[in-house]
Amino acid sequence: MNKLFILLLILWCSQIALAQQTGTQTIKGTILDAQSRYPLVGANIVVIGVEPLIGTSTDTDGNFRLTNVPLGRQALKITYLGYQERTLSNILVTSGKEVVLTIDLEEQVITAQEVVVTAEREKSSVNNELATVSARSFDVEETSRYAGSRNDPARMAANFAGVSGANDARNDIVIRGNSPAGLLWRLDGINIPNPNHYGALGASGGPVSMLNNNVLDRSDFLTAAFPAQYGNALAGVFDLQMRSGNNEKREYLGQIGFNGFELGAEGPFSKKSKASYLVNYRYSTLGVFQAIGLEFGTGSATPQYQDLSFKIDIPTAKTGRFTVFGIGGTSNIKFLGNEVDTTSSSNLFGEENSDSYSEFRTGIVGISHLYYFNPSTYSKISLAASSAWQSFKEDSLSLEDRTPFRRENVEFTQNKYSVNALLSKKFNARNNVTAGVIVDLYDFDLLNEMLNEKQELYPIRNTQGQTVLTQAYAQWQHRFSEQLTLNSGLNFQHLSLNNSIALEPRVGLKYQLTPRQSVNFGYGYHSQMQPLLTYFNQTTVAENVNLLTNKNMKFTRSQHLALGYDHMLGSNLRLKLETYYQYISNAPVERNYSSFSLLNFGADFDIPAEDSLVNEGTGRNYGIELTLEKFYSNGYYFLFTSSLFDSKYKGSDKILRNTTFNGQYVVNLLAGKEFKVGRKNNSFNIDWKLTVAGGRQVTPIDFVKSQQAGEAVYIDSEAFSQQLSNYLRTDIKLSYRMNRKKTTHEFSLDLQNFTNNQNVFMQRYNARTNQIATEYQIGFFPIPQYRILF
Repeated sequence: MNKLFILLLILWCSQIALAQQTGTQTIKGTILDAQSRYPLVGANIVVIGVEPLIGTSTDTDGNFRLTNVPLGRQALKITYLGYQERTLSNILVTSGKEVVLTIDLEEQVITAQEVVVTAEREKSSVNNELATVSARSFDVEETSRYAGSRNDPARMAANFAGVSGANDARNDIVIRGNSPAGLLWRLDGINIPNPNHYGALGASGGPVSMLNNNVLDRSDFLTAAFPAQYGNALAGVFDLQMRSGNNEKREYLGQIGFNGFELGAEGPFSKKSKASYLVNYRYSTLGVFQAIGLEFGTGSATPQYQDLSFKIDIPTAKTGRFTVFGIGGTSNIKFLGNEVDTTSSSNLFGEENSDSYSEFRTGIVGISHLYYFNPSTYSKISLAASSAWQSFKEDSLSLEDRTPFRRENVEFTQNKYSVNALLSKKFNARNNVTAGVIVDLYDFDLLNEMLNEKQELYPIRNTQGQTVLTQAYAQWQHRFSEQLTLNSGLNFQHLSLNNSIALEPRVGLKYQLTPRQSVNFGYGYHSQMQPLLTYFNQTTVAENVNLLTNKNMKFTRSQHLALGYDHMLGSNLRLKLETYYQYISNAPVERNYSSFSLLNFGADFDIPAEDSLVNEGTGRNYGIELTLEKFYSNGYYFLFTSSLFDSKYKGSDKILRNTTFNGQYVVNLLAGKEFKVGRKNNSFNIDWKLTVAGGRQVTPIDFVKSQQAGEAVYIDSEAFSQQLSNYLRTDIKLSYRMNRKKTTHEFSLDLQNFTNNQNVFMQRYNARTNQIATEYQIGFFPIPQYRILF
């Protein structure tokens, strides 16, 4: 470990010692109307605080280009007659890559004899104009800047108010006490399957993200009462956008770190065309980390994975803009019981009494067409296909002679074919209407066999088939004045598998009290189909006679109310308060008297095998959240978020219990400082993060019955009555950015769990030792990374 620190120190010192000259770079992009998405001609763009003045105006396509912009962090002011002024701060300009921006402006609403209160558009504003409350945008730099985020959008989002991570080894996120399975992933307008390596079908997270932050654009994260265009989700939405490649200049990227060896390229297909490409490939490096003695929760097992991301952007003069995009990845790992270190308490997945073999393959490809009928009307049609395949085989090892015998066999395939079509019309500065249809055709082949009392493998799932989830929505934005905006909508949802139907109203209201203060309200009625696997759990009613007793499960439903208050205390300091209440109904529970509920599924690799489920369970979440954020300026930033919440549910036993996700509180404190090095071209950064949170709720193990069964048996009557100890983790990230003439080098060292705090992961019964052992999450974990842009 000392050698690693010395090596990185030598690299930093040697690079700092190099003489540098002040350089410049280009900032370019497009200015759009926020509602109609049509390019604005003649908008003015100025770099703030630079002498001599650097400015320009947009051309007939809404494009602009600023050259000779000094390296470092810059700010832009954008103005256009009849539109609200907008300022973009903290734009990182480096020598290795041009800055490409897409900026939208909001048209002013002005009536005769009206006193207008106009607020400059907030730095925290979201891409989706219809998201009134519980929404936050993030950019690529945030996913890489925050200590402990590992360049992962989900881990980065765990720093926001109302959000907590499920555990260190996976990136599942718990939003306001909801299961991670309630999260919707959307990429370039298409609903996608779990975009994570080792991501179980039906879950939303995994140990390593396939979403490469180097190819992402500014994206939205929503946690409540989201607009009508988002369906089939209860907890939240990740609405991700892939950026287009540079259409004028070829650029390249190389990176090595925790997420893998990485190569990227982008640029125009030719100098005569504005068509561009973007491609990025990554291969796992965890074997290297393991070889130098770092522990990341898999013991002696080595995760192997690789992924590819790409986007092709083809603008045309008369037929609109065409894009082709995709991500795909493969991953595998094997845990051998005889290789499990029984003296280690941080082996999160392997068990000494079993061998397991896991493989995963996920692929997503889509094509979209954006067409402007006129400056106020556009349509977008997207077609996509995705495939998720996973295989899991588990052998139990005899306690006497360690002979393996097959205990479980899993092979799941889910293919999905999707259509997303929308039409948007901006009638005037006050009214904007959008309507659309989303159709997802699921084609599946599900096999799951387990060992029974006769020591025979029997199928608990064995089915092939198809089903269609259809959604239709309409949403209307009406601006009564500059101060008051109403967003309303309706979502319709139908599942052909069992003819489940949902009609969901959504409404949001924002009132601008002063140019710096606003009050926001949102209500959403949301429905979500169950994880596809659970519909096909088989019930054996006679020998060789099985029934699908879960097939008629309806949508789980949620009503979510949120009230927020925003106050810009200064030009770069924001205070946000939000409170909410969520009532969940139609949650699947067992027909027989028990504590089971699907509301507790989604934060691990387990797949519920319960059958005869009925939609009679309920749940409720409520809480209050505080955010105090100093946006990056004057060389530093900080973010303080705190959440107090309560998450409860009722199973078929009608007893009000904690959900497993009811940690009750989460507090995050992040801060960072940037120091200029040399002639203000280079920078040294220190970023720090502290997280304190309540532990998860777990069900106690019945020791006597576990002895008799030879495996863990839980006390159902005491479900989720035992809380794990509080979670405490400190991360420190050191980074150095060096700009050469046409190249940028970035070195970083992320010291995760710097204090090596032992956070409890779970309790497990060991049949060989006849003991209940406590296992802990990942300890001190240093992650070095190097990136080059040229």
